[in-house]
Amino acid sequence: MTRPRTELIALEATPWYHVVSRCVRRAFLCGQDPASGQNYEHRRGWIEARLRQLAGVFAIDIAAYAVMSNHYHIVLKVDQPRAAEWSDDEVLERWTRLFSGPLLVQRYLNADTRAQMGEAELDAVARWAETYRQRLADLSWFMRVLNEAIARQANAEDGVTGRFWEGRFKSQALLDEQALLAAMAYGDLNPIRADMAETPEASDYTSIQARLDPDRVAARMAEAVATESDPSADPSPEPSPEPEPSLQPEANLSPLPPAPLLPFDATARLTWAIPFAWEDYLELVETLGRCVHPRKRGYMPEHTPALIERLGMDRDSFIDSANTLLKQFGSAVGKPESLLAHAANRQTRFLHGMRLGKTLQRRQAA
Repeated sequence: MTRPRTELIALEATPWYHVVSRCVRRAFLCGQDPASGQNYEHRRGWIEARLRQLAGVFAIDIAAYAVMSNHYHIVLKVDQPRAAEWSDDEVLERWTRLFSGPLLVQRYLNADTRAQMGEAELDAVARWAETYRQRLADLSWFMRVLNEAIARQANAEDGVTGRFWEGRFKSQALLDEQALLAAMAYGDLNPIRADMAETPEASDYTSIQARLDPDRVAARMAEAVATESDPSADPSPEPSPEPEPSLQPEANLSPLPPAPLLPFDATARLTWAIPFAWEDYLELVETLGRCVHPRKRGYMPEHTPALIERLGMDRDSFIDSANTLLKQFGSAVGKPESLLAHAANRQTRFLHGMRLGKTLQRRQAA
């Protein structure tokens, strides 16, 4: 049964989430469609560029991503405290990069007309700013803007209208470091698992490639922005009444600068960073890549990667379940004690994935 989004996104439990969005009827988003013969490879660049751009507007940071043929994965962190520190003016400026905003906000952002506004109007603008502050730290709004922008471009390119994405994106709360590690590696290894690439550095449209070859990916994102659908076919929106704001046209969204990926922190002391050493994560991905490749399965490393050792995870169980790890959990991923605590906080029987969680910890308990 579908659960309310408020039960799935619980920032008091964790700011880390793994999200997946698929095309409606699993139609081809990118790559070569074997049915029609059409090549939509360039659309993978649209998603890569747009999600990095939106991370520069929202209080949401990207840890990992992978754009596949008919779906994409993102591992992200919602930084609500950062949004709380923004001034009202910064909140309004960020929001109107994406949406035209009501006339009252437009008048406030114009220095000439702001001076003519009365106290009641300024109070109303402050209330709008608070609403936008909450939206800029809201995962659902982030995904709405990302998917709407891509659907608009794809539909314009195909000359069609109608739904492009499935009704809701899927999300999993990542409750601890083990869960974060599993989600990031799962996403970065998607092209290798699907036999689309041989190595992490050859895995196009992934965060692992963006970290290993940043200049190449930066050039690819710039090209994707430059080759988006014709902005002349996308009329400028009129200032719209809330709560259904009108997304800015591509001509306004394309210049948004891409945000950097979240950095790694070997000390695990920086609360805003990924709590691993980059070298350890890269070692894990390279090792696991040889285990999950369809034509190379069966390889087992002679040593245990440092991250698996540090987190007290069972190496063989983690490798054996690498292809289906996240699918065996429900709307949250974590160690057994993390799942139990999350279930208690949400007042729900949340035990899906408990058996796998225990298996991954078996060596530590022995």
